[in-house]
Amino acid sequence: MSFALVMFWQGGAALTEAGRGRLRALLGGLAGVDRSILYTPARASDLYTDDGAGPTLGVQIEAPSLEALEAACAADGALQALADPDFLPELAGAQADQQMFVLRRYPVDEAQMQTPAGEMPCSYVVHYPGPAQDYNAWMTHYIAGHPPIMRRFPGIRGIEILTRCDWISALPFARAGHMQRNRVLFDSPAALTAALHSPVRHEMRADFHTFPPFEGGNYHFPMSTEVV
Repeated sequence: MSFALVMFWQGGAALTEAGRGRLRALLGGLAGVDRSILYTPARASDLYTDDGAGPTLGVQIEAPSLEALEAACAADGALQALADPDFLPELAGAQADQQMFVLRRYPVDEAQMQTPAGEMPCSYVVHYPGPAQDYNAWMTHYIAGHPPIMRRFPGIRGIEILTRCDWISALPFARAGHMQRNRVLFDSPAALTAALHSPVRHEMRADFHTFPPFEGGNYHFPMSTEVV
């Protein structure tokens, strides 16, 4: 178990290669961080959902302590560069949000990526705004039941569940308050599509209908995934 800062930008233009390079350099230089992930839009098909265009850009920064993430978000922290309009000018006018989470990872049978040449791994990022009627009952049910089904997706390379926590940040971005985020990882958008059209997707849907009461719906977006 570790912690993650998740930020998403809605609007603006696609990230340029120059912008990607600046972002890689910024994230790669963060102190006390295990790794960072860049998300950019991808295309995949789901048997049950189509939530439209996803975020323009996403960043997930993972660390063994909440304090390391809070230091990066402090008034004098390295991530203040993201608030400078000259740092990523392609995102001018975009709306960003931020939230820190407890990050839980679950086992898969084969984690070694086998991404075809010229492609990128693909994550299915999901969020539940909430609230749940009984958050403890919600989490107990979800964590016991959903990851074992996810593990049966053909070609799955990673499973994460991110749950809410309180955090300190001086970043001038809106503070999201989702009760939960999830991420499943595949070799490519085609591999994600194959999984979402497999019989396991029907099992996932059946389990969804057993969830304890909650509000806010859920939202699913395929995102190309680069680890920094």
